[in-house]
Amino acid sequence: MIRKLVYCAQSDLGKYQLKALVIGISYDMAFILTMLAMDVRQLNYFVTIVDCGSLGRAAEKLNVAQPSLSQQIIRLEDELKTVLLIRSRQGVSPTAEGQALYRHSRVVLRQMEQLKQEVRLGTSQETGTVAVGLPTAVVTILAMPLVQRLQAQYPGIRLQLFESMSGYINELLAGGRLDLAILFRDADTRGITALPLLEEQLYVVGEPGNGVGPRAETCPMARLSGVRMVAPGASNGLRILLERVFSRERLELNIVADIDSLPTLISIAQAGLACTILPASALAQWEVVKRPKMRRLTGPSLTRPVSLCWSNAMPIHSATMAVRQTIVDLVGELSASGLWAGISLPSRQG
Repeated sequence: MIRKLVYCAQSDLGKYQLKALVIGISYDMAFILTMLAMDVRQLNYFVTIVDCGSLGRAAEKLNVAQPSLSQQIIRLEDELKTVLLIRSRQGVSPTAEGQALYRHSRVVLRQMEQLKQEVRLGTSQETGTVAVGLPTAVVTILAMPLVQRLQAQYPGIRLQLFESMSGYINELLAGGRLDLAILFRDADTRGITALPLLEEQLYVVGEPGNGVGPRAETCPMARLSGVRMVAPGASNGLRILLERVFSRERLELNIVADIDSLPTLISIAQAGLACTILPASALAQWEVVKRPKMRRLTGPSLTRPVSLCWSNAMPIHSATMAVRQTIVDLVGELSASGLWAGISLPSRQG
């Protein structure tokens, strides 16, 4: 938590330059701003360039001339005496040193944003920006209740929601771009803490045939051997789970297309072109009469864990803790109301 930061504004340049004193702040901010004497605008420029992957796109987003932006990065590299970006025809990407600066810079920028929020709103309420990553299957059921609850209970918190497939969400969390992320795992990994939220049942979506009648409510796993299937790409957690289970059961997993798009997966199943395997939440926003048939998998049943995760390298502010608890509370409420079907909660939430 930032307790005191003495700086002055250089209005003619439109930027803040740290001058003398940093007291009671994190190691990251003290190391970067005090020891290296970089200004906040430089850090923002650098982070934006890495996020955009291109000087041109970053210049457009920042509304800064590209030559001026390039010059700022050259100055930053000269000051640090190291190369931060690899330039190529495809764009720019950070070096190992650049990745380290990127991670620390995001911490600094978030702390500066929180500082401005606390100065403006006071410290009596949770303030600041909290970035949360949600897999697409979770967004359909959790995003709107989360936004509504935070606006009602924590008006000082600015929520940033990132929606993508789980593999990319994991990359964003590891890269320091997220404060919180919902991922399909049930245990801590190196540098990441996982708080188990729920276990969700998986269903076969579409008409597999192969002895499964149109009125059947369940589908034995064995009936899916050789059935035309679509699934996310090979690095996706759900795909890895399917490959492991089908292999263990000695069944043929017949993937006819790799589809990293939840709406497309559902549309393919709805059109009868192939089946897919998804949680019930993935179809939550579809009208009941338009949904493709879902059948619970049996013999064995198929489930996957869902956890709320955060990086151990990132500071945990009161705003982040408030969002974290709000997510836990909402999961319990959505389960109890039946709005989030096909899930079971850990005993601590029971």
